[in-house]
Amino acid sequence: MMSLLKISVLMLSATLFSATAQAAGDATCGADLIKGASTEKQKSLYDFEVKSIDGSPVKLADYKGKVLMVVNTASRCGFTSQYKDLQDIYAKYQDKGFMVLAFPSNDFLGQEPGSNKDIKDFCETNFNTKFPLFEKGPVKGDAIQPVFRYLTTDANPKMTGSVSWNFEKFVIDRNGQLVGRFKSRVKPSAAEVTKLIESRLQEKTPEKGKDSATCS
Repeated sequence: MMSLLKISVLMLSATLFSATAQAAGDATCGADLIKGASTEKQKSLYDFEVKSIDGSPVKLADYKGKVLMVVNTASRCGFTSQYKDLQDIYAKYQDKGFMVLAFPSNDFLGQEPGSNKDIKDFCETNFNTKFPLFEKGPVKGDAIQPVFRYLTTDANPKMTGSVSWNFEKFVIDRNGQLVGRFKSRVKPSAAEVTKLIESRLQEKTPEKGKDSATCS
């Protein structure tokens, strides 16, 4: 009788242990799945927050639904005159949903040595710029700012690679996708650039509040 009782107790203990282990295993599996999903999820340009040339925080999500040209700039470069082209295309397409986002950088031969205030004054005085300027920061190397790390490595696998000089241009469509990248020598007003901008402006603006991602 005692033997049967012992066997019953042992069987009950084993059952309880098995159920507990299975529950723990399920919980662990769920945790791994969630962890994997969060680390594998690709960032969007709209996930980033930057600082304006005046030091105020700016969420790039504020530009959702617009066609963007992100460009690294400098005040003492052979291509500095492209500020005029940037302002011209901004003025031309602004009302249709186009925006230029300029990020000054001192990465190339120290051609942007001034303070953020110096840069802002220079652009407004010499080129009457009206598009947003952001805080000066690195666009290459170990200290590269997150926006440019994303644009040069993750945004589009066909357009990866370090920024090679000032005034490199990245065109982003209304859905936040990198659809064009142009080197310094290609002016913002070049036909190949404006053709891309115009084609993307013709695309439908995404509905606010709608997420294109689906889960099944």
